[in-house]
Amino acid sequence: MRYVFAFIMLFLLTFQLSFAQELRCNISVNSTKLTSANKNIFRSMQMDLYEFMNNRKWTKYTYSSNEKIECSMTIQINKQVSSDEYEATINIQSKRPVLNSSYKTTMLNIQDEYFRFKYQENQTIEFAETGNKDNLTNVLAYYAYMIIGFDFDSFSPSGGTEFYDRARQIVTQSQNSTGIGGKNGWKAFESDYNRYWLVDNILNKSYSAYRDLLYSYHRKGLDAMADGVESGRAEIAESLRSLQKVFRARTKLYITQAFVDSKSAEIVSIFSNSPTDEQNRVIQIMSECDPSNATKYENMKSSTSSSSTTN
Repeated sequence: MRYVFAFIMLFLLTFQLSFAQELRCNISVNSTKLTSANKNIFRSMQMDLYEFMNNRKWTKYTYSSNEKIECSMTIQINKQVSSDEYEATINIQSKRPVLNSSYKTTMLNIQDEYFRFKYQENQTIEFAETGNKDNLTNVLAYYAYMIIGFDFDSFSPSGGTEFYDRARQIVTQSQNSTGIGGKNGWKAFESDYNRYWLVDNILNKSYSAYRDLLYSYHRKGLDAMADGVESGRAEIAESLRSLQKVFRARTKLYITQAFVDSKSAEIVSIFSNSPTDEQNRVIQIMSECDPSNATKYENMKSSTSSSSTTN
């Protein structure tokens, strides 16, 4: 009987792991701007959205607990439009572990300014792949698929296509069915940097070099640094030429902005003590693609000088 029980427990554990969810997503809802609101609603909202993101199965793939994608969504409630409707901003971040190290690299760091949704306490949070009309779950599902897509792209060339396709499907079905007023982030004409443009850019074959960048930077660069810092760093430097190629094809792209928003500090850290010729190439590329941070990249030279003086 003891062996039968052990077998059953092993089967249940295996069954549970085979359907393990993909995300380990921290949800934070900040309502401090609403001084007169019932705070219990936002505590319930935070719990409901946490369960929605973490308990739903987003892909057909099996994830073990340590393979889950670490991400976070911080929702800042700015205005209560009606009894159950809110205007907010949402910050989305995701990280990816670098192989054979304890370091985690930021994949996405996005501030979405167009988040208007309805929520009722104790409502059922649901999402249907087709025909979903709830803007709250549409936005969360969209970012879930984008997070997974970026993660897949970093491990295999253009590996995230199926998830970007799902995100684009959400964009299409949301454009005329959100039931909310004002800018909602789903339409091309509303902004150069919104949900429409993020997935449009990433799937546009004219900018395919960007997806080459995601793979080369992470898999051939960061992951390889455990075996050799110099060779891994050289791969990262070379991968940045793909960023430059995309930038020169069109200077105002959301994906370019998304990359520098998540990677600029990391790139400075990686190349602060690199050889001068390699460092100069990186400074030239990054200053061109991310002019607002040009001074930060130029300051890498002083880091190298200080290191040389110390030695």
